[in-house]
Amino acid sequence: MRDWKSAKRVLSGLLPICEPILRVAQVAQEEALEFIRSHYGELYAPETPNQYKSKKTAQDAHEAIRPTSILRTPDSIKAYLSRDQYRLYRLIWERFLASQMTAAVYDTIAVDIEAGIYGLRASSSQIKFPGYQKVYAEEEEEDNKNYIPPLKEGQSLSLNDLQAEQHFTQPPPRFTEASLVKLLEENNIGRPSTYAPIIDTILKRYYVERQNRQFVPTELGFIVVDILKDHFPNIVEVDFTAHMEENLDKIEEGELDWHKVVRDFFEPFAADLAKASTMVEKVELPREEAGKDCPHCGKPLLIKHGRFGKFMACSGFPDCRYTESMNEEVGVKCPECGGEILALKSKKGKRFYGCANYPACEFRSWNKPTGQKCPVCGEPLVEKNQRSLEGKLVCQNSQCKYVTEARA
Repeated sequence: MRDWKSAKRVLSGLLPICEPILRVAQVAQEEALEFIRSHYGELYAPETPNQYKSKKTAQDAHEAIRPTSILRTPDSIKAYLSRDQYRLYRLIWERFLASQMTAAVYDTIAVDIEAGIYGLRASSSQIKFPGYQKVYAEEEEEDNKNYIPPLKEGQSLSLNDLQAEQHFTQPPPRFTEASLVKLLEENNIGRPSTYAPIIDTILKRYYVERQNRQFVPTELGFIVVDILKDHFPNIVEVDFTAHMEENLDKIEEGELDWHKVVRDFFEPFAADLAKASTMVEKVELPREEAGKDCPHCGKPLLIKHGRFGKFMACSGFPDCRYTESMNEEVGVKCPECGGEILALKSKKGKRFYGCANYPACEFRSWNKPTGQKCPVCGEPLVEKNQRSLEGKLVCQNSQCKYVTEARA
């Protein structure tokens, strides 16, 4: 991993793409139980090692990721690791140790309060026995925030504060890579090796575009989905893919004849395809004018969609083949040459920022430049795409830890 951010993203967000394996060697479990008994006590060690089952789709070809020895604690090897290596190893070590400990026990409390004609309810969940959470001191503190003191039935309470808040029903959030993979897993669609190509395909064909790490459907995406639903309803149903995956597994295991499976699919599909080829009309996206004329022939330029995003092309095509890149100006100057900074897209659809004077100036950054300089080292200040750093400016130099509030 090049940095802690990418390591954490792989472990927490994209891990479903590499289906997690839960099988652990017996010798590692026994060593972990001895460590738990000696450091935390008998109550934290289960009588028999905890056993976890991998999902049906897991390609269980190796043991789970774990420390080579639980005795190699993060603090004992910290001097030999870089900062990012230490934090990654600590995450793996703590997660493995916690998986071998007893479960946490909670006391759930609900209090009904009579307030005249109104009824109020307060609820809290307090840790009675921390169990595996003993490893995570920070999580233990968070679980004790909603503390309710001991109360008796009929006890009078004093009102200290009353806050009226109105909540509106919110639409479900847009899919991210992690949430889309989770949905595919839940519906038994695809395999871990196919999740990445699925995401790559919908981006490359411009069915969706990535905005703030979320997938936003394009007009082309809406049109394609509508056509598929009208003419191939059986194929775009979630159950179709799951059923086909199940049949393929049975073919591999010798329970089904592949000739019959292919025939049962192809014959109705061929009929639907022939019918659709005569009924579906050619779909053209509405012409979107760029608001400027072609410098070669004077005809209006149109906004087109290509594999690398939007671009401008002459409406006189194919007689005139003039094209022009279409990049959003950020509104700040390049810290190296003073040129305009543009918002660009990589071949994989990921946004980055670069100088308009490329290749004369090779300034590139994954984070949005601000036009300000770091007062400590003089490197550019950028806006990081992290919730923990929202509203803050960070030095682009990874060795400099300077952080400041963004100016209003």
